[in-house]
Amino acid sequence: MPPLTAREVYQQLRDAALELRPLSRLARQPEPGHVHVDIEGWRLSLGVDGARLLHCQRCLAPDGREGELDRWQRYGTDPVSLLSTWELAQIERLLCLQRQP
Repeated sequence: MPPLTAREVYQQLRDAALELRPLSRLARQPEPGHVHVDIEGWRLSLGVDGARLLHCQRCLAPDGREGELDRWQRYGTDPVSLLSTWELAQIERLLCLQRQP
């Protein structure tokens, strides 16, 4: 099976930002600096720093394909860097990363 591309994972994040697909934080958050989420069966481990979403560390698709940050960066990008400023803010809001005024 071919690995997931950054664009495939970006599409899931984009759909979540547009509220076309539900994004939910998983109950188990084993690593500091990471948030684990589910988007309709897509399991993502997202790197965070306080109120900022930094990158997608890894993703597992419902069909069993996987993608990882090391592979995506070899090709110059990761899924989070493909998000527009507005999409990124929406994902941070959905993850409750943004500080409340």
